[in-house]
Amino acid sequence: MRRRHVGWIAGAAAAVLVAAGAITYAVAEDAGGGGTRTPGAESADAGFARDMAVHHQQAVEMSYIVRDRTKNEDVRRLAYDIAQTQSNQRGMLLGWLDLWGLPKVSAEPPMTWMGMGDMASGKDGALMPGMATNTDLKKLQSLNGKQAEVLYLQLMTAHHQGGIHMAEGCVAKCTVGVEKRLAQGMVDAQQSELQVMAGMLKERGAAPR
Repeated sequence: MRRRHVGWIAGAAAAVLVAAGAITYAVAEDAGGGGTRTPGAESADAGFARDMAVHHQQAVEMSYIVRDRTKNEDVRRLAYDIAQTQSNQRGMLLGWLDLWGLPKVSAEPPMTWMGMGDMASGKDGALMPGMATNTDLKKLQSLNGKQAEVLYLQLMTAHHQGGIHMAEGCVAKCTVGVEKRLAQGMVDAQQSELQVMAGMLKERGAAPR
């Protein structure tokens, strides 16, 4: 059963990669001449694009770390799928900011677009909900085998939970239709991956943090 779940994730990742170019151009059209005003620099659309790009980058980093720390086929496949999917989505998010002529960084704190700019952010590198700390990443880099697998799954579970919260915020607040649909796709895919990771943790006698 687990292999079928992981295989489904791989198929979903491939589908995202195939659709990437079409989605990027659709966003340009959606926010251009199609009647929708280009988002402003402090809009939810721009804030989500900037913050989720940073959030995704850490998921990619953690996934490549664990691929070097374990030989378990299922964990390595899951990590590869997450890395490829989120790297591709990150490219789209940053590409949209370019298309909109907006900066990739903001003077405002992360999560301001969700009304959470005053949250305690940046502690030990954890800038947004669910992000791992620098200490967590160093520990992951020091472990091997089952220990690395368990910590990765725990960190990625929290990471996905935070990412889902952010994506749901975009679904509610963003104005560009294609971006809202991508955010909903993130919610759906990451909820499925949470189920897979819960099963993997249980198999290893562990649980989410």
